[in-house]
Parts: sequence; C-alpha cells; structure tokens
Amino acid sequence: MERTGCVVVGGGPAGMMLGLLLARAGVEVTVLEKHGDFLRDFRGDTVHASTIRLIDELGLGDEFRQLPQSRLRNVAFPVPGAGLVTLGDFSSLRPPYDYIAMMPQWDFLNFLARAAAREPTFTLLMEHEATSLVFDGGRVTGVRYRTRSGAEGAFRADVVIATDGRHSVLRREAGLKPKEYPVPFDTWWFKLPRYPSEKGEVAGIVPAFREGEAMVALFRNDYYQMGYLAPKSAAARIRSEGVERFRQRVAALRPDLADRVDVIQSLDQLHWLDVRLDRLRRWYVDGLLCIGDAAHAMSPAGGVGINLAIQDAVAAAARLAPALLRGHVTVKDLAAVERRRRMPTLVVQGAQRIMHRAVFMPLFTGKRTGAPPIVLFLARHVPVVKRVMPRLIAFGPRPEHAPAFARRSQPRAAR
Repeated sequence: MERTGCVVVGGGPAGMMLGLLLARAGVEVTVLEKHGDFLRDFRGDTVHASTIRLIDELGLGDEFRQLPQSRLRNVAFPVPGAGLVTLGDFSSLRPPYDYIAMMPQWDFLNFLARAAAREPTFTLLMEHEATSLVFDGGRVTGVRYRTRSGAEGAFRADVVIATDGRHSVLRREAGLKPKEYPVPFDTWWFKLPRYPSEKGEVAGIVPAFREGEAMVALFRNDYYQMGYLAPKSAAARIRSEGVERFRQRVAALRPDLADRVDVIQSLDQLHWLDVRLDRLRRWYVDGLLCIGDAAHAMSPAGGVGINLAIQDAVAAAARLAPALLRGHVTVKDLAAVERRRRMPTLVVQGAQRIMHRAVFMPLFTGKRTGAPPIVLFLARHVPVVKRVMPRLIAFGPRPEHAPAFARRSQPRAAR
C-alpha cells in the first residue's frame, strides 16, 4: 500500500485548490482524478471575485489573467416594456475585484494543476478512480483505487478529503447521508456557435423567460454554452417531442440566436443535468472530510457552487495543514472545518431555495414570467440593495483569504 500525507479524491476546483494549498504548506498530498484530462463540457465557468482575490494572494494573478476569459460586469433581468433591471452591477466594487471572470473550467483546472506541479510535495494522478475507503478500527486510513487499465491499488493517508462531487462514492462509503431539498427544474446544456462579430468582453448575463421555461447563455471563445431550464417532470416530454420542437423552443426564447439552432441535429447533443440541492448533516467521520459538492450539492441558481467549494478548500487547508505536518489529524480538526463553512453553505442554499420558490416555481407553473416584482422594485429603488447585492454575488458570505503559508506575493495592482 502506497503512503501519502493527504489523499484528495476528485480533481475539480475544490480538489485542485486544496492540493495546491496543502503542497505549499509542505504537506505531501496526492490528488486522484478518474478522468484522463479536464476537457469536459457543461461545467461551471464562473470565477467569482472572491476566487480572483485568492489567486492574487497566491501570487498567481498575472498567470491567471493571461488565460482566455471574458469579464462579466453585471447580472440583469428583462422586464417586458421596461428593458433590463440590473440586480448586480459589479463595477460598483473596488478594483481589481469588480468583475466575475468567465472561462472554460478546463482552463482553470489546468492552471491550478500547473501551479501545484511546481510544489515538490504535490502529486496528481489522472485516470485513478477511487473505489472504496480503507478502514482501521473504525477510522478511515486511506482509499482504494482503480486505474483506466484496470490495475488496482491503495493509498494510506493521515486524512482523506472527498471532493468527488454530488454523487460522491466516498461519502456513501462512509455512511454519510445528505438531506435533500426540492428543486423545481432540470437543466439541458448544449452549444450554439458564436460568430466573430459577437466576440469580446461579456457585458452581462441576461436570462430569457417564457411561461414554463427559461434559458441562460454563457460565453465561450467561439460558442455559447446554453442552458435550457424546464420543470423536473419535463424530461420525458422533451425527449418525446424530438429535436425540431426543441429547436423551436430555443428560437422562441432567444430569437437573436434563431439563425443557428440548426446545429442541434439530435437530442443526443444535449447534456441533461439532474439538478439537486442537498447538504450532509455531518461532513466528516474520523479520517475523512467531505467538502464542495460532496458535502453540499448546489443548484445552478446564482452560479456560486464552484466558488463556495473553493472557499471550503481554503478553510480546510488552513485548519488541516498544521495537523498534517504534525502527522495527526483529529476529529476535532475535521469538525472545525465544517463548523466554519456551514454558515456560508446555509446562507447560499437558503438564498437558492428562495429563488426556487419565488422565481422558478411561479415560472414553471405559469403564474409568472421573470423576476418577482418585489425583487425588481428593491433593485431599482432601494440604494442599499444596489450596494449589497453585487458584493453578495461576487464574494458571498464569509469569503476566505489564502493562509500565510500559501502566499507568495501581495495582491497585484488593478489592471
């Protein structure tokens, strides 16, 4: 059995950030990622201001800003007969953290992997899928894995961190069960081409609404990543209606993109996301800690899941690195991480549940299209909302700062 200080299972944003931070503390850390690369479509693309600030604190700001990206300046809702109502204008925030970066997640993960690879105690093992936990006297002491070729092995570690997503194998192995909350919609992701004349910085994200359905568009370099939102009960109906009817729905929601819907040749081009909102009652057992989606699956509402997971990783690194360097991680250490990150999780999931009830339920039941009138009134006429909302979206509750052991330079000047 191989030996390492910490095994991180899952090479997503939380896992890669945690691996980088622990390695900078001098901890021997091994990240297991079941895929051979990070090139998978239809994953979150937003890097919020809290994460950009963290990257600056790590001394990686210049390298990050050289990655292909666009800058999201605001979030707005269309109001029939009244144009757009801006809910979050990030230009009101203090530079250089006055925007949200939009970039393919694989670029972001490769960026973190390159930074972590410069640390001598960091190891990333691709095509290594964690299959089960190793126990010793009731304590988790490692993980078993299987490679793409079918070879099997195991790592023994002082602590195992599960960052393997909402369908976490490790949390199930540990007997940790989430409390689930109702979600009124699923999302169907697909691509539409983006013409050269349409390229440039992103001014804002404007969702499109019709009775019983909605759509959002995220900007890539040469295409739009589209998300079609429909009621939970609609999956079988959408499939039975066929591709031509789906193209009609897209064109009706976004007439400006109707000239390119013919690229959708088959419903097989759609990626169906079974949207979930859940949270573990307890994030840990002795020797194992769950963070990110493994601890709390988030709805796409607000696009904050990645950044909440990264903040979990920072808090986990700050608390666990000293214990790992001593060679002894206690249940008290694991509980401290959960205690610090539970409040932000409760706040964000509470806000998402309110959005589900106030925006999406009325939309999918035909009672209303668009944002609730009270939200639009507050955004238009209450100054404190205009000041607070952008910060809540960009930074969230309790944003974390890089631990002292991980910093390499002061935050860079505004560009």
